[in-house]
Parts: sequence; C-alpha cells; structure tokens
Amino acid sequence: MSEKIWINDELDISGFKYPVRYNQETIENLFVPFLKHLSQLRTDLDRKVICYLAAPPCAGKTALSMFLEKLSRERKNLDPIRAVSMDGFHFSNDYLGSHLAMRDGSTIPMKFIKGAPETFDTDLMQQKLRAVRGEGADFPIYDRNIHDVIPDAMSVEDDIILLEGNYLLLKNPKWTNIRALADYSVFIKAEPELLKDRLIERKLHGGKTPEQAEKFFNQSDVSNINLVTNNSVGADETWHLTADGDYELLERRED
Repeated sequence: MSEKIWINDELDISGFKYPVRYNQETIENLFVPFLKHLSQLRTDLDRKVICYLAAPPCAGKTALSMFLEKLSRERKNLDPIRAVSMDGFHFSNDYLGSHLAMRDGSTIPMKFIKGAPETFDTDLMQQKLRAVRGEGADFPIYDRNIHDVIPDAMSVEDDIILLEGNYLLLKNPKWTNIRALADYSVFIKAEPELLKDRLIERKLHGGKTPEQAEKFFNQSDVSNINLVTNNSVGADETWHLTADGDYELLERRED
C-alpha cells in the first residue's frame, strides 16, 4: 500500500480558523466523484438538490462539508455546492430555558439537554428546506462565540445544498418529514472509542480539565453517539472515518 499524501488546508468555521488535512487519494477517488454525482443529480432532476451529510458527534462532518464546498468551487467540472449546518436550527437559549423535556421519567428544562433531538426546531427546518427549493431562503446559524442561534443570518440560494448534522436520518417521528426532503444522503460511521478520543480532545482544547471532559462525555456525548449510530436509517452512501482522520467508502446504494 502506498504512503498517504495529505493535503493541508485551513477553514473558517464560525469565525475560528480551523486546520484540516485530507488524503489526496480520498479527495480524488471519494470526494470528487461524490460531488460529480450531485452535479449530475441536479441536471437529471432539473431542479435544486438537497443532500444530507449525517454522522455521530465528532466524526468531522462540519469541516468535511465546508471542505467539500470549497473543493466544488475550485474544480471547473463541478457545480458549486453550499454547505449549511443543522446547528442553526437549535431552539434559542431563551426557548430552551423556558421549556421542559422528559428525561428518565423526570421533567427538566430543555437547556440541560441542549443538543438532543428535541432541542431542534424541526418545523422551522422543514419550512426552510422547502423554501430553498424555490427562490431560496434565509437560514439561521449557530454562533459559537455567543453559543446561541442568529435567525435568518445566511442567504441560501444555491442549486446544491449540503446540510450536515447528527440527526438528519434519525428514526424518529419528528424527523420523518425531514428525512423525506433529502434527494441524496451520506452517513459516516466511526468506532465509538475513536469518537470518544476525539470528543475528549475537543473538550480539552475548549478549556475543560480531563476529569470534566470525561464526565461530560459519559453524561451526554455517549448517549448521542449511540442514538445516531443505532437509530439512523440507511443512506445512499456510507463512509467510514478511520483512525488517522481519513474517510473511505463502505457502501454505495445502487439505483
């Protein structure tokens, strides 16, 4: 097996400079064919296309979606895509603080389970996704500087939309209508221990102690990983996140 050649890049994610690297062979043999397929799908359907990129927490989906957008705009034989995040459809902090949810038989404020499926405004998500197929729509964004949602902050009028998020393919009644709006989908699988290592590393970089990072993982992250991994419907393509941060194709559904 030949040695991997890594391409280093830097992305602007929520105002923060974020270094990334992707394997050159993966770019040419997985990413570019995927983008070519979306371009062809837009031509075949003769309308705007919505694609989902779903994955458990810390599988790299946000950076990957933004890199795919950048790649699509750099290659002349590809239609440009627009990457957007499901995080913009969080309920606001005010809403989460004033509404309740059920957990383990108890009623608790939604703010204590922020990031769980019920803390997203799926009705608004449906509305915006339907509108984007027409003239376009103004999407909300999640600002990580203020840790809250900014409504209608991003104008989305592109022909191919790549929406990334944890729960887009979830087997849950509230998400059924969301799933139905996708023209194409990708799901990323990863080993739980790899995701744990990446999540704890993220918390450490965010200023938490090792003890705090481990506690947060056990109280919140592990349940979200299990939920997404075990309760998502099959996607058109399934990719695998490898230990070195690379991606490989596991399965592509035949038409």
